[in-house]
Amino acid sequence: MNKIWLKNYPQGTPAEINPDQYSSIQDLLDKTFAKFGDKPAFHNLGGALSYAELDLKSRAFAAFLQGLPGMVKGDRVAIMSPNLLQYPVVLVGILRAGMTVVNVNPLYTPRELEHQLKDSGARVIVIVENFAQTLQQVLDRTPVEQVITTQIGDLLPVPKRWLVNFVIKHVRKMVPEWHIDGAITLSTALGRGSAGRFNPVDANGEDIAFLQYTGGTTGVAKGAMLTHRNILANMLQTSAWVSGTMTEGSEIFIAPLPMYHILCLISTLMLMKFGGLTVLITNPRDLPAFVKELRGWKFTEMLGVNTLFNGLLNTPGFEQLDFSALKFVGAGGAATQKPVAERWQKVTGSYLSEGYGLTETSPIVCFMPMSTPWDGTVGFPIPSTEVSIRDDDFNELPVWTGEGDIEKHTGEICVRGPQVMKGYWNNPAETANVLRDGWLKTGDVGHLDDKGRVTITDRKKDMILVSGFNVYPNEIESVVAAHPGVLECAAVAVPDEKTGEAVKVVIARKDPNLTKESVIKHCRTSLTSYKVPRHVEFRDALPKTPIGKILRRELRYPIEERD
Repeated sequence: MNKIWLKNYPQGTPAEINPDQYSSIQDLLDKTFAKFGDKPAFHNLGGALSYAELDLKSRAFAAFLQGLPGMVKGDRVAIMSPNLLQYPVVLVGILRAGMTVVNVNPLYTPRELEHQLKDSGARVIVIVENFAQTLQQVLDRTPVEQVITTQIGDLLPVPKRWLVNFVIKHVRKMVPEWHIDGAITLSTALGRGSAGRFNPVDANGEDIAFLQYTGGTTGVAKGAMLTHRNILANMLQTSAWVSGTMTEGSEIFIAPLPMYHILCLISTLMLMKFGGLTVLITNPRDLPAFVKELRGWKFTEMLGVNTLFNGLLNTPGFEQLDFSALKFVGAGGAATQKPVAERWQKVTGSYLSEGYGLTETSPIVCFMPMSTPWDGTVGFPIPSTEVSIRDDDFNELPVWTGEGDIEKHTGEICVRGPQVMKGYWNNPAETANVLRDGWLKTGDVGHLDDKGRVTITDRKKDMILVSGFNVYPNEIESVVAAHPGVLECAAVAVPDEKTGEAVKVVIARKDPNLTKESVIKHCRTSLTSYKVPRHVEFRDALPKTPIGKILRRELRYPIEERD
């Protein structure tokens, strides 16, 4: 394939990376600990871990896991926690023990948790006790043999540890009553591991490092098998993309996305390669507290989604922050809207660099070069990555030159590269549906232009069909979001007797006096008639996933008509 985009790479970025530069993630971590031991690695809630401390604590947790009866290389260990200092300790410990990490969303319902634990075959789970009652309801129907609990403040220094845990449990009453026979605390596990023996494991690139579950918002969640080589490849691909601006041992990365999400996970690992400090944000939805935390840092990098950036821009005090050290802000997870990107640049002086990826690609596929204004695309395929646009019969479509019918150049985005998953865990049928001849069929719709940039039109399942015409929600949302009275919005399909489907837009208002008529009038200036929303609904807030993606599926019917 002619990689037309290579000439547009950031200066000094290689066309290819060596995914076998490290034998395993443990190999990378061992080198990181040796090089940056005295540097701070993670900060959260006023506490910190140096690389040396992370080395010791993760080694202790690995020894504890290895000492459990019957636990062997490749066994699955689940983590159910928000962003806390405990997360990197446990995650790194699992990998160093040669076992597989199963990241679990702590907001899961009992049904969702039961499915993931059963499907993954997890034998151990580390869980923040705020969510232990959920586990208690399903534990006897899962293969879990050992439960390890932790409190929010457990790795904070005394007396802050005691204060935080007391307030969380007894003042705010955020810990529902629970009882699980045989459960032990993380502190106990670390103590036992410190007194035990850690046996380094000879992991290789094809061993599964993570079972990363995806698809839970549209159906039964599937476990993407991400190998050590997959993760290392994407870490090296992204670090090559930004390496021209990174200084070893001095970067400060703000991480509001949860570590159980693959985008935050790979970004954190990349930063560790440079010996940087990751500031973990436990509750990014508390925007005033988030802004207060940001005041204490001269941060250099940040990661987020459109709704988070929009929320920060509308939070008092954000505009007064010190952005002088800010080099790079990565936007992913959902489409970035032009009004948000433009206002962000005006306020911070830094561009939102939009990217594209999937859990199945570990996750990054494309990225805009830094110092590049938002242009509606998701940038260029990163090193060692190929992107191809295919029709329904898997025929490759030509690039878009700016002339002719763009629909003839629009199809399913397919990806090939060392970051593409091994397949879905215990699901050969779904694996066969998405992997073909080395290509991952993403289920996303878009086109590739003659400069090499990828534009995401939408996901196949979200497309709206109006009288036979394809209408893409992202386009509608971008137009509606430009109205000054709109805080955030989402477009969905609703049944229509005349046109089959019609466009409905659901809006959270910035201006309480915003009307349906005003929205439609605004849309008519930018959209052809069949794309203009026929239905407008206002809500106080839009439903979102824990990382901030708007849940379109929950917006198709008015609140009063939902089950």
